[in-house]
Amino acid sequence: MQTHEAKRVEITIEAPMERRLVRALKEAGVAGYTILPVLGGYGRSGEWSREGQVSRAGGMVCVICILSEDRLQPLLEAAFAVLERHLGVVCVTDCEVLRPGRF
Repeated sequence: MQTHEAKRVEITIEAPMERRLVRALKEAGVAGYTILPVLGGYGRSGEWSREGQVSRAGGMVCVICILSEDRLQPLLEAAFAVLERHLGVVCVTDCEVLRPGRF
């Protein structure tokens, strides 16, 4: 079976910023994404966890997009416009897909 090169972008961001990020990605032409809750982690600010939080305000989400390389730069610019003043991490990796027309 033939595979095709694509880019996988994972954006971990504060949960309250999710809607703003999704809106920016759609405006940048992103055809699809998946949003996952982030249960906890460790970073520059130390260890954190969603456990015991009453609201999602202190939580994080991970927005995952798979797209063709020619769509990558507009996505990164849109993401940075949202992330530049907030907590967040953007990771870009190479991946392969079976149906390139969907990305």
